[in-house]
Amino acid sequence: MSPDSGFPRVADADRCPCGSGERFGGCCAPLLRGTPAPTAERLMRSRYTAFVVGDERYLAGTWHPGTCPADLTLDPAQRWTGLEILEVDAGGEEDARGIVEFRAGWRSGRERGVLHERSRFVRQSGRWWYLDGRIDPP
Repeated sequence: MSPDSGFPRVADADRCPCGSGERFGGCCAPLLRGTPAPTAERLMRSRYTAFVVGDERYLAGTWHPGTCPADLTLDPAQRWTGLEILEVDAGGEEDARGIVEFRAGWRSGRERGVLHERSRFVRQSGRWWYLDGRIDPP
C-alpha cells in the first residue's frame, strides 16, 4: 500500500487490527507478506486485517480461484472497526475444511454497521483458501 492510499497504516509494533492482542509484526504482518496461514481462523484474521489496510492483492491471493470475483476494489472511506470471532468449526492444521463465524464492525461516513458472516475455508495444495461466506443479519 502506498502511503497516500487512504487506508490506515499499521506498523509492526502496533496492535494487530485482527483483535488477537498481539503486535502486528508477530501476527498478521507475516501472512500479508507471504507466510501461509496455518489455520482457517488465522487466514480469516489476516483477511480482516487486509480489509483494514486495503491490501486487495492479499485478499485476491487468498480467495479460492474458483470463487474469487474478477474485480476486487476496496473503498478507503469504509473503515473496519473491530473483529469478533464467534465460532470456529474445524480448520486446524490437519483439517481439509473449516468454518469461521465472525462479526466485523464498520463505518463509512455517518453510516455504521456490522457484517455477520459464516465463512467457509478449504485447504488445498498445503494452504488455506477462503471459499465463500454466508452473510447473516447482524
